[in-house]
Amino acid sequence: MDVRRRSGTARAEMSGRRLLLIQAALAGALVAALFVKEFPGLVREVRIYRMTGGLRARRRYP
Repeated sequence: MDVRRRSGTARAEMSGRRLLLIQAALAGALVAALFVKEFPGLVREVRIYRMTGGLRARRRYP
């Protein structure tokens, strides 16, 4: 008598490797979205840093 169990959900059939790939893709998309959202502010900060002299301005701006 051959009794085979078959799950009715797709979630039970998903492998661990596939789940990790999906989680990594979601995390990467979240990081990319955050970077795109914050990029203009980062550019502004770098511009201010360069205008004040950067590392060479230690004597002027303690």
